[in-house]
Amino acid sequence: MNNPDTRELMILASSSPYRRALLERLGLPFTCHSPAVDETPMTGESPQALVMRLAREKAACAGKKYPGAIVIGSDQVAVHGADILVKPGDHEQARKQLLRLSGQMALFQTGLCVQNNATGTVHVDVVPCMVEFRKLDIAEIERYLAQERPYACAGSFKSEGLGISLLARIEGEDPTALVGLPLIRLCEMLRSEGVQVP
Repeated sequence: MNNPDTRELMILASSSPYRRALLERLGLPFTCHSPAVDETPMTGESPQALVMRLAREKAACAGKKYPGAIVIGSDQVAVHGADILVKPGDHEQARKQLLRLSGQMALFQTGLCVQNNATGTVHVDVVPCMVEFRKLDIAEIERYLAQERPYACAGSFKSEGLGISLLARIEGEDPTALVGLPLIRLCEMLRSEGVQVP
């Protein structure tokens, strides 16, 4: 398959503006479709299994509306110790998360699925990224939350914005995985389906 000529041939199964901005870097035409998928973890489901399942379900759900399209699904969880860090939702929960993460490591697992509806081929993978938070005092946390309000973000920070200032280091194969769409792995998947990147 050559690069799509219309925006209907590649679908990003997400409403996330961060994933949209990442995919726009590739210069490929695409459209977004927000799938209705229950993101509740199954009993005993590991973070890695969870994001793989949800990435696949999002691609499959969006793909029902676009039978000839290549559909991209992605999902991410943040893990500290044995606990999944949910999206905080409000200021108080975000402050608690960042206080907990101060001076600590957190693992971000990003599931990625590329589903080619024209051929039936499905690629699924998980790209990990480890981050180490600086020692944060409450004043830094409050200043950060007031400026960026990352209440819909796992881990209560945005690495693509001011949240990068909270980190000591990042370990991983692909820095875009931390934002929610691992472009290096995505490009490999797309090329395997005949999409020219670049």
